[in-house]
Amino acid sequence: MVIGTALGFSDLGTIALAVALAFFFGYLLTSLPLLRAGLALGVVIPIALASDTLSIAVMEVVDNAIMVAVPGAMESGVGDVLFWGALSFALVVAGLVAYPVNRWLIARGKGHAAVHATGIHGGPSPRVVGTIAIAAFVFGVAVLGTELLGEDEPAHGDDAPHAALTQGTDR
Repeated sequence: MVIGTALGFSDLGTIALAVALAFFFGYLLTSLPLLRAGLALGVVIPIALASDTLSIAVMEVVDNAIMVAVPGAMESGVGDVLFWGALSFALVVAGLVAYPVNRWLIARGKGHAAVHATGIHGGPSPRVVGTIAIAAFVFGVAVLGTELLGEDEPAHGDDAPHAALTQGTDR
């Protein structure tokens, strides 16, 4: 989302890039600990595909749907608080929606159960992830709440209403 927005891609182009990179980095983050532990690439690829495909797909559908649904989020730039607030909120909500999907898959011996079966685990602790998610959610809700409550005010940099009120007063 950040790269596509920074480069001025269309909404569709930004979403396509975000989805492609989400799958790439999702698979990569699952694969690295397995490769470091000495598993062959031919063994790692099916594990990464089995463990992450549905989870990433769910997260991307939810994340991008929220970004499109929040008024102005896709049009805002990387320098705008609205962009970061909407993105933070969207990622946390997408993770919360993907969580039961992952639990359901693991309970049936699928999804991340394929990674768990190797006995190799990587990544930050659940406490670190939870702390970051809570902070991102609070930030996102604060930004979106502020935007929602301040909807009657002109958009950032929009001086047209002010100009209309002050026209003719300097005569």
